Amino acid sequence: MPGAYLAAILVSAAGIALLDRRWRLAAWPAPGRTAAAVAIGTGFFLAWDAVGIATGVFVKGDSAAFLGIDLAPHLPLEEVFFLAFLSYLALVLWSAAQRLLGRSAAGDSSPARGGEERERA
Repeated sequence: MPGAYLAAILVSAAGIALLDRRWRLAAWPAPGRTAAAVAIGTGFFLAWDAVGIATGVFVKGDSAAFLGIDLAPHLPLEEVFFLAFLSYLALVLWSAAQRLLGRSAAGDSSPARGGEERERA
């Protein structure tokens, strides 16, 4: 089914965006910085792909799930979306880990309570 891979990436990105919104991890508190970080990460991985393609390490396989649109030889359109998703996912996970580690270091293991509530207690 053409487009299934791209649809799976977009649905996954939407799920991560909902988690991001719920916990205000990356894009919701700092949209500009998040967009810049995702763009830089995507650019880095596209350059990495270009080197891999040029050296013959990366090749595009055949799949009915691809749309069939190639941006360059062995570089399907879906790859750009995947790399952007990968960068966004890494940023959200990093933000979540920082928050969890910050809370555990402060002695608060409850994700529902913030630091201001702890200070009043």
